[in-house]
Amino acid sequence: MELSVYEQFAQLEEGHFWFKGRRTIFFDLIERSLTPLASGTERQILEVGCGAGGMLGPLSRFGKVTGIDISREYVQYCHQRGHNRVVTGSGYELPFRDASFDLVALFDVIEHIPDDERVMQEVRRVLKPGGQVFISVPAYQFLFSQNDRVAHHLRRYTARRLHQVLSQAKLQPAKLTYFNTFLFPLILPAVLVLKAKERLFGLPEGLTNLSHQFREPVNGIFAWVMGAERWLLRHIEFPFGHSLIAMAR
Repeated sequence: MELSVYEQFAQLEEGHFWFKGRRTIFFDLIERSLTPLASGTERQILEVGCGAGGMLGPLSRFGKVTGIDISREYVQYCHQRGHNRVVTGSGYELPFRDASFDLVALFDVIEHIPDDERVMQEVRRVLKPGGQVFISVPAYQFLFSQNDRVAHHLRRYTARRLHQVLSQAKLQPAKLTYFNTFLFPLILPAVLVLKAKERLFGLPEGLTNLSHQFREPVNGIFAWVMGAERWLLRHIEFPFGHSLIAMAR
């Protein structure tokens, strides 16, 4: 990503409804999906593509967390934020032994990587037997816009494509669903309008979906509405939404 985007994410990750809503959904699913460990055993967790480190803290409630990112600058940024178990490295060659981790998380990562299947094969290599992987990605290529280009996304996904990536790595999805569904009727026309403006008039450089910060109480309402999806996602899988998540073994 460009430096401006990381800085924006770091500033907004605590308060913006998108970050708050997805944290609520992600960690509810992770908590309910993790396999219990033997008494006295600490769960080993890896976050691939940890970026500015906004998810390292929340993940630590489930065990000992290690982070890896390809950017030296953002590894240093994580260290400055107090996350010392973060290293520089590539998802193509994770610098860890086989069967090292109980959980590997990739929060909006593989859409940045040319060979997503190769990365997931590496993820499988470092998973312990019975280990789990959590992955999130943006949905629908027709929504690809300036936001994706600024964030250096290479693609967006469908459920079928994400299932294929996991299957190629011999990972079995236990849960694969769209999310950010409740707000999708608002998001879809907004994105399509921005795409039309971009095509006709161009957009300011660096403009992303997070460039507009909603004021309270609107921001809080959106965060609650998005996070409320977790209650249904405990039981069903959504057929559409702005993003996708999967939990696989």
